[in-house]
This record gives sequence, structure tokens and C-alpha cells, in this order.
Amino acid sequence: MAEKKATTKAATAKKATAAKKTVAENAVLYVNAESVGFRAGDVYQALAAAGKALSIAEIAKDANISAEEAYLGIGWLFKEGKVKDENNLITLA
Repeated sequence: MAEKKATTKAATAKKATAAKKTVAENAVLYVNAESVGFRAGDVYQALAAAGKALSIAEIAKDANISAEEAYLGIGWLFKEGKVKDENNLITLA
């Protein structure tokens, strides 16, 4: 009985992961100066709060944004000279 519950639980977890992936793949990313500026602010706040260099995945997680949005925000901040790349990690300049 316990084995059946574990199997059912694993199957349910796989379905939930697949559903999340589908939602993420179908998400729309709006690219305009306002939305990119907001993402830049999110990225800057995540880096400032961490106080250390972060990977793209860490920035996205800490800022609660997608990796694509993190890249947009980082690009904006690079252009302004606010961040720099250190061994494939992003840090405040």
C-alpha cells in the first residue's frame, strides 16, 4: 500500500513539473523600456541584497523573475555600468 502511494505521489509530482514547464514555455515576455527597466531594478536589488556575485539562476530566483527577464535587466545594468562580470557571475560594479 505504501509503495502504491509513493508511486502515485511521484506521478503527481511529474505531472506538476510538466505543467509548470508548459506554463513557462507559453509565457509572454514583454520587451519595452518600462518592463526592462523594472527588471533591471529587480536584478539590482537582488545583487545588492546578496552582497556578492550571483549566477543568472540565482539572480532570477532571488528576484522572483525568469532567467530571460534577468538577462534583460542585466543588459540594462551593463549598459549603465552598474554591474560587471566576474568569472561568469554578475556583481555590482
